[in-house]
Amino acid sequence: MPPGAELRKKPGKSAGIGTERESSLHRALKIQYTGIAGAVEQALEGYVCDGIRENGELIEIQTGSFGPLKHKAPVLAAAAPLRIVHPIVAARYIELFDEAGSLLRRRKSPRKGTPWDLFNALIYAPLLPRTANLCIELAVVETAERRIQDGKGSWRRKGASIEDKILLAVRETIPLSGAGDYIRFIPFKKNEPFTVQTLAEKAGITAGLARKTLYVLFRLELVKRTGKQGNAWVYKRGK
Repeated sequence: MPPGAELRKKPGKSAGIGTERESSLHRALKIQYTGIAGAVEQALEGYVCDGIRENGELIEIQTGSFGPLKHKAPVLAAAAPLRIVHPIVAARYIELFDEAGSLLRRRKSPRKGTPWDLFNALIYAPLLPRTANLCIELAVVETAERRIQDGKGSWRRKGASIEDKILLAVRETIPLSGAGDYIRFIPFKKNEPFTVQTLAEKAGITAGLARKTLYVLFRLELVKRTGKQGNAWVYKRGK
């Protein structure tokens, strides 16, 4: 019997738990990863997981911060293998509708997400990759953001409200099955020193995101601090 197979025999609560505010993007990924033979929205160990695959693997779709999973994920992973799917929006199309539902215009956002965006979410639970039985999988996706010109939204969107986020395509997936897999985010040789700024330049990311990345990698003991260059910490690979 595969790990977690017994869980399918006790599905707990039925589908629909906590789905009222769920976006189409979240729902589509949940169904895709759970599979037609799996079960969605299942109660387990005092929590509700997004899905249980036919082979017993648990599925969690996390579109935002990993903070809410800090305690939940270790409990679920202790019961069965857990895969947390985190979408990275590489291409986003913004569709603006009037209140009657007619499309006013459609444009492609200049913002392009990259795998490095993971650290914007992971900084709130930096030790999560150390959890046994856990895989964090990045789903690099294309989405459509449906907005309604109702005058109730942010001034940045000129009053338009975000009604839904829709999955258009999954370009690729990047599974990170343990802390060691995060070495891919250290683009330096073993004894090569680097700082937040040099990481930002080499990775093509902002200094803020580079700082978050190094904070997480430092907590995972994948990088170490070897001194300072002015006010900046100098790092080297820890492994």
